Amino acid sequence: MKSVIIVGPSRAGKTTLAKRLHEKFNYFVISLDKLVATFQAAYPQLDIRLNWNRNKTTENIALFIGHFLGLFSSDDGIKGDLNLRAHHVEGNHFVLEGGYFDFEKIASILKEYGTEELKDRFILIGLVQGQKTVDEYVRDFKKYDTKDDWTYNFSEDELREYAAQDAIPFNHFMTDYLTKYGFIIYDTSTEREAVFDKIIEDISIS
Repeated sequence: MKSVIIVGPSRAGKTTLAKRLHEKFNYFVISLDKLVATFQAAYPQLDIRLNWNRNKTTENIALFIGHFLGLFSSDDGIKGDLNLRAHHVEGNHFVLEGGYFDFEKIASILKEYGTEELKDRFILIGLVQGQKTVDEYVRDFKKYDTKDDWTYNFSEDELREYAAQDAIPFNHFMTDYLTKYGFIIYDTSTEREAVFDKIIEDISIS
């Protein structure tokens, strides 16, 4: 079974789905947000930061993600003069979930590892919420936000502004962007658990 990449905008269900895949298939879950936070703490000069400039963070972490995926997914573990074949573990699969992906840069790096198309090495899952209205976004923020969510203390007007000016346009952008790179798109606007069940079924028979 291939490793999995789950990509999508905030609140689409990436982390929840990753946990479900861990429970079902024993995938090791890698949170891209945690990787970004690690870079932020260890190498602040690289400008890889959470809740900052989405485009800058995505651009700045792309090289790392490309080489990370290349080394961990290649059959021989070889890059240039570096031979990591002895470290290869058969069946050591992971699910990487997050939103900071520059696939143009990542794909070009993966070619150095013999991967011509992302779908050759990974199961590609795109989660979006393209069918929700502003009112539905605000309703769900109020219903599901916890103190760990950065919108938790937003007023209703701030939630509406975020939904209209950021969340909805970004969901439409991500749908087109992920389709371009071969992702299978699943919409979690409604009946999220049923959608997750469908994804698990699709992976089981892939």
